Amino acid sequence: MASSKKKHASSQPCVIPGGFTVLPLQFSSDSVAQHKLYVKEHKVRAEKSSHRPLDRTLFVLNIPPYCSQDVVKDLFSQFGSVQSVEIRDHPGSSQDSGPMLSKLFKPAEKRGFKVGYIVFQNSSSVAAAKSHPHDVPLVVCTEQRPVRTGVHKWIQQYTQSFIRSDKLQQLVDSFMGGYDKRKEEEAERQRKEAEQEQEDEEGWVKVTRGPKGAKARPHSEKANKRTLQKEIQKKKRKELMNFYTWQHRNTQKEHIAELRKKFEEDKQRIALLRAQRKFRPY
Repeated sequence: MASSKKKHASSQPCVIPGGFTVLPLQFSSDSVAQHKLYVKEHKVRAEKSSHRPLDRTLFVLNIPPYCSQDVVKDLFSQFGSVQSVEIRDHPGSSQDSGPMLSKLFKPAEKRGFKVGYIVFQNSSSVAAAKSHPHDVPLVVCTEQRPVRTGVHKWIQQYTQSFIRSDKLQQLVDSFMGGYDKRKEEEAERQRKEAEQEQEDEEGWVKVTRGPKGAKARPHSEKANKRTLQKEIQKKKRKELMNFYTWQHRNTQKEHIAELRKKFEEDKQRIALLRAQRKFRPY
């Protein structure tokens, strides 16, 4: 009975501080060394992307360099159907801006331990991955899924780096076709905005309700320029008025100073005449 209890206790998942569950990773079935993956349910309040649903996304740390995106997808498929796998150098928000580029247009990836976001089809798969026993390792390289390392890996990558000219031309044509389409859509959008901003004979601009979340523009470019010119003229008039007010105040101060100076001179002259007894008021 004691041995069965001990075996049952060792089959429990290993949870470390921070809420991460430890998943042992073994390169092959006959390997002695093991690698540790740390998984946790992805719960970020600031994450509003639909590509990472909070109830079906698993956050994975310490993914080794020899585990590609396809390998990670196959490893976690035993817990349930995997919808998508995203491997990044550092954790962060998803970046979906811009079109999806081919590997030929992307810079070389950094070789090192990475983080991943695994999206399952069902939320129960996340719980199954978190409850995986820590004494049952996940095997990377199997007969059904061989993973090359060392010299064989570099030879395979070097061979795959060459691409046929017709396939490259097809990828370039596909990318440029999407680029031209986006440019046409942008030009059409700008043309419609310019039509909406045109003024009539009396200077009025028709305001229509735009798409959801877009702000309508009640003024045209000409109206904005006129408003800007009026603000500039108003500012100049205010500066000129302030200048004349400053000049008028300085003139008053100089006049008062002259009167005080003349008053002091008259006082001194009267005092001198009194001292000489030549003061004749009449």
